[in-house]
Amino acid sequence: MTQEERRVYLIKALLAEEAQYQNMEIPADMQQQKRFLRALFNVRMPKPVSEPFLEIQDAYLQEETRQKGITDIADLTPMQEGIYLWQGDITTLRCGAIVNAANSQMLGCFCPNHGCIDNAIHTYAGIQLRAACAELMEKQGHEEETGRAKITPAFNLPCDYVLHTVGPIVSSWLTGKDKNLLASCYRSCLELAEKNGIHSVAFCCISTGEFHFPNDKAAQIAVDMVKEYKEQTNSEIEVIFNVFKNIDLQIYRRLLG
Repeated sequence: MTQEERRVYLIKALLAEEAQYQNMEIPADMQQQKRFLRALFNVRMPKPVSEPFLEIQDAYLQEETRQKGITDIADLTPMQEGIYLWQGDITTLRCGAIVNAANSQMLGCFCPNHGCIDNAIHTYAGIQLRAACAELMEKQGHEEETGRAKITPAFNLPCDYVLHTVGPIVSSWLTGKDKNLLASCYRSCLELAEKNGIHSVAFCCISTGEFHFPNDKAAQIAVDMVKEYKEQTNSEIEVIFNVFKNIDLQIYRRLLG
């Protein structure tokens, strides 16, 4: 099957799952089709699906990522020993694990085509990721606490695992509790990675953006906690600070020298 054939198959299969979608038309334009499919992925609740669907979805998503271009940690140059800085799409990064800035439900972003990292990771990992998260949360029996972390396979992403952590939401002014909780996110992810034998972790800018943590203070906490963890534990884990915005690139460049 071509990418177009896979895309149309997936759209039709997802539309057929819900009665309220029956009269929806599939856009003719390729980019509109891609947005439509992503939206359907985003709003789909975790539930079983057929093996043929998964096979076609997996082939489609892996090809989409291949076309975007995959970056391997082996091709990056460290800023400091064991610490890297990379600007790009974290869903295209091949390493041990990437970190997802999740919400307390831990089920991914349900807002169609939203620009958050949670949405992107769940989109390109495939519907298996939401199902895996739902299973974890059902066993836990309550929402995820801020500062903790969970691990899942990465499914169709080029990395091996996804570490999901819930960062603090800054509502008005930044507090000491906010800072401690953000530091806990980084430490929890590092501890969980090492527990699972993961040798490299790519951190996004946790709690910035939608959660309103100031970018410069968030970056300082991230760098300080990673260095502190590596010094205290003699860990050889490699850490990539992944940034998307130029402002974060400038901040981390300054902090890492």
